Amino acid sequence: MKKIIVGITGASGVIYGIDLLKKLHALPEVETYLVMSAWGKKNIELETDYAISEVEGLADHLFKNRDLGATIASGSNLFDAMIIVPATMKTVAALAIGYTDDLITRAADVTIKEQRQLIIVPRETPLSAIHLDNLSKLAHLGVQIIPPMPAFYQRPTTIQELLDQHSMRLMDALGIKQEVGRRWEGD
Repeated sequence: MKKIIVGITGASGVIYGIDLLKKLHALPEVETYLVMSAWGKKNIELETDYAISEVEGLADHLFKNRDLGATIASGSNLFDAMIIVPATMKTVAALAIGYTDDLITRAADVTIKEQRQLIIVPRETPLSAIHLDNLSKLAHLGVQIIPPMPAFYQRPTTIQELLDQHSMRLMDALGIKQEVGRRWEGD
């Protein structure tokens, strides 16, 4: 059983997190632990037709972002990886300086200190030098930075096709075998 923590923060693009959760939920060999910030929940309401309860129902375990006593706040809890999708620049900055005032940043800090896999899906544009410095600092610590940059070689015609391609890339990075998007097959 692969145990994955999914954090959804208040950046635009919460649909990326929801799509990944849907795909992970369909795999019996994956167990998910979900934490959403208050603004992550607000953006679900603003940007999608999903109810918060629907998104919560896609996870095996659910935690409140203020619950710093949760199991995932401790390095003694053996999980395999964490992914923050989407990640705000506030979250990125907090991780870059080790400031952990909520469960998303605490679980990510634990992931870094325990040298487990952490993936950040930053959603901001344009990126300032501060954002780039913070992302670079995290990359130097071994954090994978996988922004949602669509590929167009498969000639997508729907938003879902773009989501499928990005979720496929995230699941590839997590080492989860799947075929949810189209791969490059050469020219």
